[in-house]
Amino acid sequence: MFLKTPPLYRAAAGSAGTGAGPARAPQARKPEPLIYLIAGEPSGDQLGALLMRALKTETNGQIRFAGIGGEQMTAEGLISRVPLSDLAVMGFLEVVPALRRIRRRLRETVDDIGAQRPDLVLTIDSWGFTGRVQAALTQAAHPALRVHYVAPMVWVWKAGRVRSVAARVHHLLCLWPFEPALFEAAGVAATHVGHAVVESGVDRGDGAAFRARHGLADDALVLAVLPGSRRGEVRRLLPVFRETVARVSVGHPGMHVVIPTLEHLRAGIEAATADWPVPVTVVGGNEKADAFKAARAALAASGTVSLELALAGVPHCIAYKVHPLSAALFRRLMARGTRFVNMINILMDREIVPELLQEACQPEILASVVTDLLDSDARRQDQAQGLAAVIDRLRGKGASPSQTAARTLLALLTDTGRSRE
Repeated sequence: MFLKTPPLYRAAAGSAGTGAGPARAPQARKPEPLIYLIAGEPSGDQLGALLMRALKTETNGQIRFAGIGGEQMTAEGLISRVPLSDLAVMGFLEVVPALRRIRRRLRETVDDIGAQRPDLVLTIDSWGFTGRVQAALTQAAHPALRVHYVAPMVWVWKAGRVRSVAARVHHLLCLWPFEPALFEAAGVAATHVGHAVVESGVDRGDGAAFRARHGLADDALVLAVLPGSRRGEVRRLLPVFRETVARVSVGHPGMHVVIPTLEHLRAGIEAATADWPVPVTVVGGNEKADAFKAARAALAASGTVSLELALAGVPHCIAYKVHPLSAALFRRLMARGTRFVNMINILMDREIVPELLQEACQPEILASVVTDLLDSDARRQDQAQGLAAVIDRLRGKGASPSQTAARTLLALLTDTGRSRE
C-alpha cells in the first residue's frame, strides 16, 4: 500500500485550551515527496523494491510512492496501478497482439501521473514502454522531474537511441561505470550507481539445506533451469529446454532439475514439466539462492538472471528465441560490430557465457554446451575466472547501488525544491 500521507497541518504548542496563551494559526507542513515509479518487468521490479527500501531508510520513512510494479515492489508498500504482466512482452511481432492493451495502459499511466502530481517520475528499464511514458510527460510539459533507471544499451543499439533518451529525461541512473560519459556527451546528466544484483543475496544460498528440504541426496547432480520471467518466454523456451534436458540426462542418469521461478508462473511451469524425463522441482523466488548453491550448472533464458548466476558462481549458458522476423528486426537495429548480447560477455569482450540464440537455440546444441559445463573441469574453471572478474567490477566500494540511487534522487529533489523557492 502507499505510505500514509501525513496531515498537512499540525497544531502548534500553546494552542487554545492549554492555558498557555492565545491560539496560534496552524503551521503549514510541507507534504512528503511523492515518487511515481514504473517497472515494466520482473528485473525492474527487483530494482524498484530495493530502491524503495533504500529511500525509506534514507528518509526515515518520510517518502510516498505510487506507480506500477510487481510482487517485490508491492511487498515494499506499492499499490500497482497496472498488473506487471500486462507490460512484460519481449520481441517486435510478439508485442503486436498486446498493442491495444499496452496503449491503453500507457494512457492510463500518463493520466494517473497527472492526477497524482508526483515530484519525480522514475521509470525503470523497459524503455519500449517507459520511454513512451517519459515522452508523453515531456510533450505535456509535466513539472515532475523525469529520471530513468537502467540506461538503454546504447553501445548495442544504433545512435538514435541516445538522442531519444536525451530528449525525454532530466537524469539517468546508470548501472555501468562507462555509461555516464556516453549520455553526458548527448546532454543528459547521468550518475553511475552500480548494479543492484550485488544486493540480491543469491551468493549467500545454502545448497545443503535446499537438498535436505527437497529430499535430494548430497551427491545428486542438480541442473538449474530458468526459462524466463515473462509468460511468452516460458512458453517458447520450455519445450526446447525439455528436449535439451532429455538429451543431457542420457549421459547423466539420476540428474535432477530445479526451476526457481516467480509465484505467478509457478503453477503453469509445474504443469508443463510434469511429463519431463527427469525429476523436476519447481520452487519460488525465495528459494532461488539455495537452489543456485545446490546446482552444478544452469541453463537460463537471456537476461539479468545471468548476472545472478555469476554472483552465485554457477557455470551457465544462456538461450533465447523470438519470432524470426523479430530477430531480423533486432539485428537491423543493432549497432555495427555488436558481438554479444550477454552483459558479462560485453564487459569482458569475449564469450565467457555461451550464447545460444535463435538458430543456435536448438536442443542438440544446448545439450552439448550444458554437458560441457557439467563435465569439463577446464571449461568450468575458465568460466569461473571470467565470472569472478565481472563480479569484482560490480561490487564496487562504499554505499550499495540502491543507496547511491536513493541519495541521487533525494539530492535531485532537494535541488529542484531550492530552484522553485
